[in-house]
Amino acid sequence: MSTQGNTQGAVPHGGGEIDTSVPHSARIWNYWLGGKDNYAADRQAGDQYREAFPGIDELARASRYFLVRTIRYLAAEAGVRQFLDVGTGLPTVDNTHDVAQREAPDARIVYVDNDPLVLVHAHALLTSSPEGRTAYIEADLRDPEAVIAGARETLDLSRPVALILSGVLGHVGDHAEACGIVRALMSHLPSGSYLSHNDGVDDNPETNAAQDDYNDSGAVPYVLRSPEEIRAYYEGLELVPPGLVRINRWRPDVDADESADAAAFGGVGRKP
Repeated sequence: MSTQGNTQGAVPHGGGEIDTSVPHSARIWNYWLGGKDNYAADRQAGDQYREAFPGIDELARASRYFLVRTIRYLAAEAGVRQFLDVGTGLPTVDNTHDVAQREAPDARIVYVDNDPLVLVHAHALLTSSPEGRTAYIEADLRDPEAVIAGARETLDLSRPVALILSGVLGHVGDHAEACGIVRALMSHLPSGSYLSHNDGVDDNPETNAAQDDYNDSGAVPYVLRSPEEIRAYYEGLELVPPGLVRINRWRPDVDADESADAAAFGGVGRKP
């Protein structure tokens, strides 16, 4: 999700201007992951968050590794060949198409975002194996019908699709609306489709305090939710073992470090 503030520090792009003076969630995550697509306001907000919650860099990496593991599972074990990644964010290492097409070169991936900055970088996402296909559409998470209409141009919605919602539902302030978005998107996908999702959880005082400061910075607010609220996103779906867990505990490549549990929950659910 994008935020628009004043035009001071704005830079032009194909669809208007990008405000570099206001912290931006995608750029801040890019900074925490060690990327270069960020500005001074993003680094300042990221550093302030880190002061309140020193584990944020590890959380950012844990979220990325969780995404990689779930996509690898979906492509290699579940046999999914179509992926709908809504709220894409900025390209980084191991994007959805990178992971999926390593396992299944014929996989098709549709990225969705309504952020002008992501649009600028969309060319980096529009790569594909010769057998597969990758597309980018500009649409808003809060408009599921538009998302599905755009996805139909690339994906066959009569066949299973993996819906990816990675760290984006917290930007929807109302929990009932967030649940409604998930159900609306999944309602258009056939039996055998999956949801891969993760979001921040509100059970860590340091994380909660850092998030409050972040939300006051001018960036698009992000709401931390309880495990019970996060579980509601999977209503009507069959959770793949180990279920809804801390993201570092979802089928880790090595034994999970119990002393460094991530402040985020996630899981994979299958539509019966």
